[in-house]
Amino acid sequence: MAAFTMYSTPWCGYCHRLKGQLKRAGIEFTEVDIEQVPEAALIVEKVNNGNQTVPTVVFPDGTAMTNPSLAQVAEKLAA
Repeated sequence: MAAFTMYSTPWCGYCHRLKGQLKRAGIEFTEVDIEQVPEAALIVEKVNNGNQTVPTVVFPDGTAMTNPSLAQVAEKLAA
């Protein structure tokens, strides 16, 4: 089961880096391309003061992180 949703774009270098780190760490997540899913772009804008900043990670409790490190994500999941 996915631990959280990561909003990204295909051309985002930070997104590719975080995806690779998460996969190597065995952390499951759902990825949503905000260029393909317009309503996802609105979610990203809502948590980033109107900006489409990716990667944006949204956890089941509704909290969000923008461009987090693997350590930040792992810490949040462990809490």
